[in-house]
Amino acid sequence: MTGLKLRILFPEVILGPGKAELLEGIRDTGSIAAAGRRMGMSYKRAWMLVEEMNAAWQPPLVSSARGGPGGGGAQLTEAGAEVLRLYREVMARAEAAVAEPVAALERMLKVRDMSKGK
Repeated sequence: MTGLKLRILFPEVILGPGKAELLEGIRDTGSIAAAGRRMGMSYKRAWMLVEEMNAAWQPPLVSSARGGPGGGGAQLTEAGAEVLRLYREVMARAEAAVAEPVAALERMLKVRDMSKGK
Protein backbone atom coordinates (compact mmCIF):
# COMPACT_ATOMS: atom_id res chain seq x y z
CA MET A 1 0.00 0.00 0.00
CA THR A 2 1.33 3.40 -0.95
CA GLY A 3 1.36 5.97 1.80
CA LEU A 4 3.01 9.13 2.98
CA LYS A 5 4.99 9.39 6.22
CA LEU A 6 5.73 12.90 7.35
CA ARG A 7 7.90 14.07 10.22
CA ILE A 8 7.97 17.69 11.27
CA LEU A 9 11.48 18.54 12.41
CA PHE A 10 11.27 21.26 15.05
CA PRO A 11 14.55 22.32 16.70
CA GLU A 12 13.29 20.94 20.04
CA VAL A 13 11.46 17.78 18.96
CA ILE A 14 10.41 15.70 15.97
CA LEU A 15 6.69 15.10 15.52
CA GLY A 16 5.84 12.19 13.27
CA PRO A 17 3.47 9.29 12.79
CA GLY A 18 4.70 7.32 15.82
CA LYS A 19 4.22 10.12 18.33
CA ALA A 20 0.86 10.99 16.77
CA GLU A 21 -0.22 7.36 17.11
CA LEU A 22 0.96 7.35 20.74
CA LEU A 23 -1.07 10.50 21.47
CA GLU A 24 -4.13 8.90 19.84
CA GLY A 25 -3.61 5.78 21.91
CA ILE A 26 -3.43 7.79 25.13
CA ARG A 27 -6.58 9.66 24.12
CA ASP A 28 -8.39 6.41 23.34
CA THR A 29 -7.19 4.26 26.26
CA GLY A 30 -6.51 6.76 29.04
CA SER A 31 -3.18 5.06 29.64
CA ILE A 32 0.39 5.54 28.47
CA ALA A 33 1.12 1.85 29.10
CA ALA A 34 -1.94 0.68 27.16
CA ALA A 35 -1.20 3.07 24.30
CA GLY A 36 2.35 1.74 24.11
CA ARG A 37 1.18 -1.90 24.22
CA ARG A 38 -1.25 -1.19 21.41
CA MET A 39 1.73 -0.08 19.33
CA GLY A 40 4.00 -2.94 20.42
CA MET A 41 6.12 -0.45 22.36
CA SER A 42 7.59 -0.88 25.81
CA TYR A 43 6.19 1.14 28.70
CA LYS A 44 9.61 2.74 29.16
CA ARG A 45 9.77 3.85 25.51
CA ALA A 46 6.23 5.23 25.59
CA TRP A 47 7.00 7.19 28.77
CA MET A 48 10.23 8.52 27.26
CA LEU A 49 8.37 9.81 24.20
CA VAL A 50 5.67 11.42 26.35
CA GLU A 51 8.33 13.11 28.49
CA GLU A 52 10.09 14.34 25.34
CA MET A 53 6.86 15.84 23.98
CA ASN A 54 5.88 17.35 27.33
CA ALA A 55 9.31 19.00 27.61
CA ALA A 56 9.05 20.48 24.11
CA TRP A 57 5.58 22.03 24.23
CA GLN A 58 4.11 24.55 26.60
CA PRO A 59 1.75 23.54 28.06
CA PRO A 60 2.46 19.78 28.23
CA LEU A 61 0.56 17.48 25.86
CA VAL A 62 -0.17 14.64 28.29
CA SER A 63 -1.18 14.76 31.95
CA SER A 64 -0.80 11.66 34.05
CA ALA A 65 -1.53 10.35 37.52
CA ARG A 66 0.53 7.64 39.20
CA GLY A 67 -1.04 4.25 39.71
CA GLY A 68 -1.94 2.86 43.10
CA PRO A 69 -5.11 1.81 44.91
CA GLY A 70 -7.22 4.28 42.91
CA GLY A 71 -5.38 3.50 39.70
CA GLY A 72 -3.46 5.89 37.55
CA GLY A 73 -4.07 7.06 34.07
CA ALA A 74 -3.20 9.61 31.46
CA GLN A 75 -5.03 11.93 29.18
CA LEU A 76 -4.30 14.44 26.51
CA THR A 77 -4.39 18.02 27.64
CA GLU A 78 -6.17 20.59 25.48
CA ALA A 79 -2.76 21.37 23.99
CA GLY A 80 -2.18 17.68 23.29
CA ALA A 81 -5.49 17.35 21.50
CA GLU A 82 -4.72 20.48 19.47
CA VAL A 83 -1.20 19.32 18.52
CA LEU A 84 -2.64 15.99 17.40
CA ARG A 85 -5.41 17.71 15.41
CA LEU A 86 -2.93 20.04 13.72
CA TYR A 87 -0.56 17.20 12.86
CA ARG A 88 -3.44 15.26 11.28
CA GLU A 89 -4.42 18.40 9.35
CA VAL A 90 -0.84 18.78 8.05
CA MET A 91 -0.93 15.11 6.96
CA ALA A 92 -4.27 15.48 5.19
CA ARG A 93 -3.13 18.59 3.33
CA ALA A 94 0.19 17.00 2.38
CA GLU A 95 -1.49 13.83 1.12
CA ALA A 96 -3.92 15.88 -0.98
CA ALA A 97 -1.09 18.02 -2.38
CA VAL A 98 1.04 15.06 -3.47
CA ALA A 99 -1.66 12.61 -4.53
CA GLU A 100 -1.20 13.16 -8.28
CA PRO A 101 2.62 12.88 -8.44
CA VAL A 102 2.61 9.94 -6.03
CA ALA A 103 0.05 8.16 -8.24
CA ALA A 104 2.28 8.86 -11.27
CA LEU A 105 5.29 7.41 -9.44
CA GLU A 106 3.26 4.37 -8.47
CA ARG A 107 2.20 3.78 -12.07
CA MET A 108 5.87 3.77 -13.07
CA LEU A 109 6.76 0.98 -10.63
CA LYS A 110 7.58 -2.42 -12.00
CA VAL A 111 4.51 -4.61 -11.58
CA ARG A 112 5.19 -7.55 -9.26
CA ASP A 113 3.23 -10.76 -9.25
CA MET A 114 2.96 -11.41 -5.49
CA SER A 115 1.51 -14.89 -6.07
CA LYS A 116 4.85 -16.03 -7.52
CA GLY A 117 6.92 -14.46 -4.76
CA LYS A 118 8.67 -12.08 -7.16
